[in-house]
Amino acid sequence: MPSILFVCTANQFRSPIAAACLLKGIKQEDTERNWIVESAGTWTKDGLRVPGTALQIADRLGLDRLDRHRSRQINQKLLGNFDLIIVMEISHKEAIRSEFPSVYGRVYLLSEIVEDLFYDIPDPTNSEISTADIGHELYTLITKGKEKILHLAETLHKSKPPERGSETSRYP
Repeated sequence: MPSILFVCTANQFRSPIAAACLLKGIKQEDTERNWIVESAGTWTKDGLRVPGTALQIADRLGLDRLDRHRSRQINQKLLGNFDLIIVMEISHKEAIRSEFPSVYGRVYLLSEIVEDLFYDIPDPTNSEISTADIGHELYTLITKGKEKILHLAETLHKSKPPERGSETSRYP
């Protein structure tokens, strides 16, 4: 089953909202496709809750399950479980590709997939853009680019080499 991991810095706003947006879009389709969609952070502590502002924005966008979300930090094992890794900032892409070269060809910037442009989705903790506007931008990008995102994940999933002795294993 194809799998997508959204990654931001703290895994408390952008990546969990992006994952919830994509899951909402998948659920709205009448489809037989099964997906794994999760999120993580490049620089976070495991187990942190999303802040109240993220819950409010998620509620306004009609997203659910963010109240149960807990942050988690990326590592080789986690990244190896996903076909497509979608990041929010160019620096995330560069850092992951540098630190985890085995996932190099599976790391994409959200704006790169959806709009064929390279720009960051701002971090609400150090941006003058409101959290509501950032949440709305994520929702718009995911809604607009859902089919591109899913197609890329399916393509990567189908092209992954099987591990020795297993036809259905994950990336190493």
